[in-house]
Amino acid sequence: MSETLKRVLVAVGILIVVCVAGILEHLGIQAIRWLGVFVGIGMIYEMLNCLFHAKHTDVMKNLFWFMMFLALLVLLVVSVYFVGTRVRNMLLLFVIICSADVGAWFFGKLFGSDKMWKSISEHKTWVGQIAGIICGALVAVAFGPLVVGDYRPELLWVGISVALLSQYGDLTASSVKRKLGIKDFGTILPGHGGLLDRFDGWIYVLPAVWMMM
Repeated sequence: MSETLKRVLVAVGILIVVCVAGILEHLGIQAIRWLGVFVGIGMIYEMLNCLFHAKHTDVMKNLFWFMMFLALLVLLVVSVYFVGTRVRNMLLLFVIICSADVGAWFFGKLFGSDKMWKSISEHKTWVGQIAGIICGALVAVAFGPLVVGDYRPELLWVGISVALLSQYGDLTASSVKRKLGIKDFGTILPGHGGLLDRFDGWIYVLPAVWMMM
């Protein structure tokens, strides 16, 4: 099975889990909140596991940055506990981050040649970043009439901000992986890496949204 097919199948599986969580929310069960907390704890576990298996010299040399990253993950768990009760907000964040991720990957692969920070991530391009922000903004604007039932122009700025923050969460995780000398944080999601690889886009987004709330 090719890596692309694995990636697509896992993405479909994630979408199914999110849909089931949405159905449970409709039935009065706070599934979104606890699913987010579970994923966040899994991300912390993956990071600690990587630190445990890394070279001692690499860990000590970058200990401050690793501790800061762990602190961000803890803040992420706290944030999702509080923001997770706002189902519509979580849905908006989910579609923006996914759109930005897919847009950056697709257009970056097709047209991207100028690398953003090759020393951090050799696959991130300026074209991909701009395309990801545009995709996130367009989806956010469409969210108003399609979900809320009303056109809300302010969602344009929400889309731009969330898409940009999600991409820098991705870059932060890539930087940590470089310092650890690894390709993926885990193997739980074939084609995507671990939970931390897949959901690193939320690292800055959720704490920022929680603080604004």
